[in-house]
Amino acid sequence: MAALLVGLVPASPALGAGAKLVENINPSSASSNPSSLANVGGRLFLSADDGTHGDEPWRSDGTRAGTKLLKDIYPSTNDSSPRGFTNAGGTLFFSAYDPEYKQEVWKSDGTRAGTKFIEEINPNAFYGSYPDELTNAGGTLFFQADDGTHGVELWRSDGTRAGTKLLKDINPDAASANPSELTNVGGTLFFRAEDGTRGTELWRSDGTRPGTKLVEDINQDAGVNGGSSYPDYLTNFHGTLFFGADDGRHGHELFRSNGTRAGTRLVKNISPGSSDSTPADMASIGRTLFFGAESPAGNSELWKTDGTKAGTRLVEEINPTASAQINFPTASGGTLFFYASDGTHGNELWKSDGTAPGTKLVKNINPGGANANPYELTDVAGRLFFTADDGTHGRELWKSDGTRPGTKLAADIHEDATGSDPGWLTNVGGTLFLRADDGTAGAELWKFAP
Repeated sequence: MAALLVGLVPASPALGAGAKLVENINPSSASSNPSSLANVGGRLFLSADDGTHGDEPWRSDGTRAGTKLLKDIYPSTNDSSPRGFTNAGGTLFFSAYDPEYKQEVWKSDGTRAGTKFIEEINPNAFYGSYPDELTNAGGTLFFQADDGTHGVELWRSDGTRAGTKLLKDINPDAASANPSELTNVGGTLFFRAEDGTRGTELWRSDGTRPGTKLVEDINQDAGVNGGSSYPDYLTNFHGTLFFGADDGRHGHELFRSNGTRAGTRLVKNISPGSSDSTPADMASIGRTLFFGAESPAGNSELWKTDGTKAGTRLVEEINPTASAQINFPTASGGTLFFYASDGTHGNELWKSDGTAPGTKLVKNINPGGANANPYELTDVAGRLFFTADDGTHGRELWKSDGTRPGTKLAADIHEDATGSDPGWLTNVGGTLFLRADDGTAGAELWKFAP
């Protein structure tokens, strides 16, 4: 199966320059509304509605001829609503709905014949097992699902019926563990789950039942969050898991774990006492992990860590009077880019090299204190792409090399103040794919070759 996916990688397609409509998938006046765009094995997979088959899985190599319906899973104009496209061990997995088995896990080798239903996990429910959070760890697909007997629990699949199994009934009987925040760290799956006794805590799995276990009961105080530490923003940083959690004494702060109880510990109590610093939106460059957190003054600012208490510090107080609202930190070309507000320029594009002098507003895209709201920051071959509203063109596709002159409108796809409202920015082999509406074809699949 792995070889089949490798064979899908297009051989140096001549995509041209600038923004181009890949294909008007729904040729009527309606939109195909491409969504769930994902790079799997060097080929783009997505969900789209061509007006004939409903919302179904598609594939594209960036050419009109190579943009095709993968399979009409729910015949006629009905929607199978595929989502969660994930490559695990060379096989494409996703969740989809069909009239016989309802919402379950499917697999594909990129061909119609090779796109198949795997297993009916919940034969009794109206909506099926409703698999979600599909995640690859060590070549195995992990996901949450409800078989109608054990509640929402952790499952695994190797693409076969026999190899699709409930890993462990973490919260016994029909109660749900609700495993979420599934994160791959060096082939080990980390996640948070509720076992019915110790609250929502940090768990790990190697893909076996014995190897699916609680890492640590971080919050043992039943009076704080009901004894739950609520781990969130799980992030792989050089083979170590970093995340936010509340141990019941220090508030919601930055933690790290190597998967053992002894190796799971508080990195730093950023907001003293039991107040929450609420670390979030983590991204790394080299040996530095950046994240947003609330300072002791209660304002959300940019922080960094090398994994030690001494090396966890405020980078810069961007907004001295209120929260800078750090969002979407993204590494591109060796620079950290993010969305923030300094209280003067509105929500704009910023960058940082990890020092206070090197933390700067890149450009005031929407002048006069209005918000450009740069969203979907995406690296493509060392160049940053994102969507923003400059107050003139509406929300369009932008790019930046980290300099003010080099931060510019990449494509005015809908050439008026309405904007094309681009979304689902996805890098596939150095080409950016996205959904956009040019005002004529509707919301369709586009590409931009830097």
